Amino acid sequence: MHSSVYDVIVVGGGHAGCEAAHAAAAMGSSVLLVTMNLQTIGQMSCNPAMGGIAKGQIIREIDALGGKSAVVSDLSTIQFRMLNRSKGPAMWSPRTQNDRTQFALTWREILEKNPNIDFWQGTVASLLMKGKQLTGIRTDTGIAFQSRSVVLTNGTFLNGLMHIGLKHFSGGRSGEGVSMGITEQLDSLGFETGRMKTGTPPRLDGRTIDYSKTVEQKGDDLPNKFSFSSETQPVKNQKSCFITYTNPKVHDILKEYFDESPMFSGKIQSTGPRYCPSIEDKIERFAQRDRHQLFIEPEGRSTVEIYLNGFSTSLPYEAQIKALHQIEGLEKVKLFRAGYAVEYDYFPPTQLKPTLETKAVENLYFAGQINGTTGYEEAACQGLMAGINAHNKNKNLSPFILTRKDGYIGVLIDDLVNKGTKEPYRMFTSRAEYRILLRQDNADMRLAELGFQLGLQSETYFNSVQEKKKQVQEVIGFLKKQSVSPDQVNGYLETTQQAPIKQKCKLLHLVKRPNVFINDLAKESNLNEWLQQYTQEVLEQSEIQIKYSDYIEKERSIADKLSNLDKLKIYQNFDYDSVKALSSEAREKLQRIQPVSLGQASRISGVAPSDITILMAYLK
Repeated sequence: MHSSVYDVIVVGGGHAGCEAAHAAAAMGSSVLLVTMNLQTIGQMSCNPAMGGIAKGQIIREIDALGGKSAVVSDLSTIQFRMLNRSKGPAMWSPRTQNDRTQFALTWREILEKNPNIDFWQGTVASLLMKGKQLTGIRTDTGIAFQSRSVVLTNGTFLNGLMHIGLKHFSGGRSGEGVSMGITEQLDSLGFETGRMKTGTPPRLDGRTIDYSKTVEQKGDDLPNKFSFSSETQPVKNQKSCFITYTNPKVHDILKEYFDESPMFSGKIQSTGPRYCPSIEDKIERFAQRDRHQLFIEPEGRSTVEIYLNGFSTSLPYEAQIKALHQIEGLEKVKLFRAGYAVEYDYFPPTQLKPTLETKAVENLYFAGQINGTTGYEEAACQGLMAGINAHNKNKNLSPFILTRKDGYIGVLIDDLVNKGTKEPYRMFTSRAEYRILLRQDNADMRLAELGFQLGLQSETYFNSVQEKKKQVQEVIGFLKKQSVSPDQVNGYLETTQQAPIKQKCKLLHLVKRPNVFINDLAKESNLNEWLQQYTQEVLEQSEIQIKYSDYIEKERSIADKLSNLDKLKIYQNFDYDSVKALSSEAREKLQRIQPVSLGQASRISGVAPSDITILMAYLK
């Protein structure tokens, strides 16, 4: 029997919906997850991979707060790689190749184990409103469910339109339907709406690929994992990916069909993701390049289906198959399905509060592609934050907001609600001004305590993070005190092209040098016994903190100064039009976005530092 009134109804069972449902239910809310198809909960609609540059940091932050994307990724990993190892730790980014079927199955198992979550298969046609009050949802079959709050995570299904060549058909994903009615209702409630597009490559039959003509890309020799918890283990028996390239012949074939491209012919007028362009877009924009890299990615352990990363397209099927047959290794390839583009509705995210609650309708939250973002990781973290805040508001608890210095999640939401987005938003390390503080390796040390206070993170996890912090301090303290003599370490320093020492020196000063590592120093100084009591994770964390201590302190000091503005709150429905000294652009932007603090106001494009000074004086 379904509950008479739910605390939270989550609409959509993708990455955002799964995290929202899990978070609210794990914190004690009664939750109904409504999805068009219960078989596609946790579906990886595009590539079968998680993490990557900046996105890997987000997955680890979700894990630290108590979300489940990291655990689900680990349990379905078929390959693990730490990207950007040649750069500094602020740029290191974990990435997994996943078994698509296992990923979805694991999400469903986790959600079904929570007795606070009910499920319903159906399409939501409208929100139930009593005047301006949100009271629940109604499905397209007329069934109504009552709730205190609703989280919309509709993905690409709102008025979704798929394109292959000049043919188009309704749908939000290959082989699936479309959701109609919600956009029109929100439009009538005063919401601004827009259209975006995304694309996906053809899926190949791996049995018809000649791998001998491609370059093998193996996983890391010593693979790590996403979750800091002990409930998952690093992957064993990794599967390889493979690399091949397009060539001038491929480009010429594709160009022949450009007049049948829905993008170039004007059929699609919505904006696509700049950082994940289609193959036709790449050929057009980078005309000087005669080849583009393609990644042959397995979809799982028990299937031959292949995802061709880098060949996203909406050109006609004939163009796709002809061009693919000119690529090394794919000369005889067969397709499981063609690539296509999908257009869908989104709502510019400046219409949201920093909690992801809409400003126009109380207790209504948006998460994922509905906010103009692209990517599983971006969707998942928004779902997590929306689920937490829906629960907190229902229980009269404080809103949960991460700042830009707390995490990439804070950067993402702050960017969305203050700057909005005219193209699908994707997270990059360059978007975070404090990326030395917000590394993937310390996400647990930054956020586990917050997750524990929310009641979302387990005590075991929290205690293990506290122990890790303690051990890191022990290691740093030991290295500060322990001295070594020239004869102990000069031989080793020579092998690292470092200047020898002339007298006794503290180990800490040596660790600060580039290419000098704790493990090696310990061997040279007969400190192996001391070293063995600590895990590699603790030693790596200690090393990073020592090597980058000056940068970390400098960044923390800047972040602390700027965060003081976030503490200066602006009262609700403040009338900016009455502050005539503000520039007209600042008045218009501030009136529309209604920031909750001077810090948020300072990050709105078009609001100058002089406007903030005026506001500060006025508010005081």
